[in-house]
Formats: sequence, structure tokens, C-alpha cells
Amino acid sequence: MNAISRRDFLQYSSRLSALLGLGAGAVPELAQALENLATGAAPVLWLQGQSCSGCSVSLLDSEAPTPAQLLTQYISLCFHQTLSTATGHVAVDTVNKTIARGGYLLCVEGAVPAGMPRACTFGDEPFGTQLLRAARNAKAIVTVGTCACHGGIPAAENNPTGSVSASEYLLANGVQAPSIAIPGCPPHPDWIVGTLAHVLKFGLPPMDQAGRPKAFFGRLLHDQCPRFADYERENYARELGDEGCLFKLGCLGPITSADCTVRNWNGAINNCIKSRAPCIGCASKDFAKRTHFPMLTQNLSGTTGGR
Repeated sequence: MNAISRRDFLQYSSRLSALLGLGAGAVPELAQALENLATGAAPVLWLQGQSCSGCSVSLLDSEAPTPAQLLTQYISLCFHQTLSTATGHVAVDTVNKTIARGGYLLCVEGAVPAGMPRACTFGDEPFGTQLLRAARNAKAIVTVGTCACHGGIPAAENNPTGSVSASEYLLANGVQAPSIAIPGCPPHPDWIVGTLAHVLKFGLPPMDQAGRPKAFFGRLLHDQCPRFADYERENYARELGDEGCLFKLGCLGPITSADCTVRNWNGAINNCIKSRAPCIGCASKDFAKRTHFPMLTQNLSGTTGGR
């Protein structure tokens, strides 16, 4: 197991403090929160329902000192379904003992097959049943990714399993634990680790009406777009790869709250719009739903060749 130095914690905490808008005075406390994550003083139970594990993969793409180090070396000791080395009865026993102890942060990735409960099981227990057991003993619940927050692709129209978001499923079953939503398909690793660190040291972060941390989802992506000046001048791109605002090519930045355009992905190198692709609205509550289509159709009208 690789050691993570105090200097690394402070360096990463400075970055977290900046992205959360907390100021330099919060750096030592964030460092302690991250250290608690690493030493197991803050247990995190990460459960997965109907998902592609993309949210976990995104987390592993983060930069040094990596949440990958923190989460795979330490938090998996509690349990992470994709990253843990435990399998079979050992994995099931680990989850059951963790739930029995309580007092953990529960991260939920994926949707719940409410209409076909046995479509997703863990240790022969339907995911929905496991989720309810875990949620009732959690200090706080973090729904990670659009599938867990809003249903996402598993809950798209005509889905045969009757999938719903984890948030909707918990509410329908009377679970009232403090809950934070981190949408995105997948969410940025900063959004996940920054939120966990804030909860550990300062409690629930400031959130909007949808339960999303304002630090990451407080503004429309459209308002932070590097092509916003082109939008104001009505200088629209007509073909993929063109300069200009991507609105006419189906960009959903005007209905999506996220900071992708200022945070960037893959080591802060790029984002969809910077790479000349329109935003697909993956952090929107309507992602993969029919309600996305009227906006998309409106955007596409008037483009060359009917695009």
C-alpha cells in the first residue's frame, strides 16, 4: 500500500478549497477530511445498481494525488462493488456488516429496476432491497451519476425493467436521509471527491432545489461557454467542426447546469464544446428522455441540409 504524504494532502486540499469556493482558510480542514477518507476514519459504502460503472471509471481518471489512490486503497476496505477485491460470500458479508454498523456515507451508482426487481441482484438480494437497508443506516446519501440521480439511460422510454432513479426509489419508500445529487454521465471526479470532503468536514454543501452542490451545478453550462460571444452575435456553427456557437447543432448547454467548460476533463485538458462537439446534456434531469428531443429539434431547425 503506497503512502500518501501530508504535503500531497495539502496540495490537493488547496485545489478542492478553490473549486468549492471555500477560501484558503479551509485548506487544513479539507486536508484532514481527505486524511480521514484515507485512514478509514470516514467509512464509505459504494453500491451499484443498473449502471455501466462509468462513474467509477471516471473517478479513476482523476489527477494526482488521485482519488483513485484514496478510494481503491482505503475506502474499498469498506466496500466498492467494482473496485473491491472481495467476491462471493466475503463481499456479501462485508456489505452486510457495514450496513449493520451504520454511520457511513452511502454512495449509490446506477438506477433501480423497480418493475423487475431481480433484474439486478447482489448476493441473491434485489438491489432495491439492499439499497433500502443501506440507506436507512447511512449518515448521508450521495447519488452518483445521472442514472442514480434521474434514471438516466436505464430509465429511458420503454425500458423493460421499469427502472427509476435511486432518489425516486428511496423517496417512494419513505427514506428521508440527507441526500446529495451528483449527476453526469459520468460525473467529473472533482464533483465526487469535493462533495465527499465537504460532507466529512463541513456537513452538507450549499445545494440547489434539485439537491445538487451549487459549487459545481450552480450555473448553466451555456452561461460559462467559451462560445457564448458567438451566441450573442448569432454566429452559429453550421457543420460539426465549424467555429461559432453550437446551439444550431443540438447543443443542450442552455438547459444543463454544470461547470464542464471551466473545469475541463482528462487532466483539465478538454471538454465536449472545446473539442467542437455540442453538449449532450448528460447532467440534465431529462438526459435520455423524450423531453430532451423538443429542445434538440428546435436547435437543429434551420441548419444546413436539415441538420
